Amino acid sequence: MKVVILAGGFGTRISEYSKTIPKPMIEVKKKPILVRIMEHYSKFGFKEFYIALGYKGNVIKQYFKRKKFNWKINLIDTGLNTMTGGRLKRLKKYLKNDRFFLTYGDGLSNVDIKKLLKFHKKNKNLITLTAVRPPARFGAIKLSGNKVKVFKEKDIMDEGWINGGFFVIEPKFLDYIKGNNTFLEKEPLEKASKEGELFAFKHNGFWQCMDTKRDKDKLEKILKK
Repeated sequence: MKVVILAGGFGTRISEYSKTIPKPMIEVKKKPILVRIMEHYSKFGFKEFYIALGYKGNVIKQYFKRKKFNWKINLIDTGLNTMTGGRLKRLKKYLKNDRFFLTYGDGLSNVDIKKLLKFHKKNKNLITLTAVRPPARFGAIKLSGNKVKVFKEKDIMDEGWINGGFFVIEPKFLDYIKGNNTFLEKEPLEKASKEGELFAFKHNGFWQCMDTKRDKDKLEKILKK
């Protein structure tokens, strides 16, 4: 299965680093977080990557020219100002008509990718996200069993589960995305939720995104352990 990684955002909340390099290339314990994400998928046998580039995409291209990995890596320009849904939509021709993984280029987790995939296949839905429970400062989802009943990005809800990325997606879901200006986290996921096509794989283990320098420092400490 193909692994799509969204790596084109501006990373404005961590501008100490993103002024010169894209956020996915910020090193966590001497290795870009993007590579650490790819290593995690590779550990489960998934080694075909499609990296959606945007802001300072050439930095990522140059890195993979210099470094050699035993992976199939496709670096694809998806536009400077394209939103998350739009970036995914632009990859449609590369994804053919196959099921695929999707994640963000700024979050690490020890989620079991094979268990996630098995869960997705069992439920036979269009899209599965990994639900995590970090300290409350993100958007939230409401669950009924494993089905996502309500999806609201950056809205305070009392259950505590949020969208942690690490998706499994059926190709038909791409039809929910209108174009370049579509945020994956808004209309497409909200529509899938309303139609009963969005499920959540609950992950109680490690998960940490890297939005700020404070997050980066926290990840450094965790990885040192």
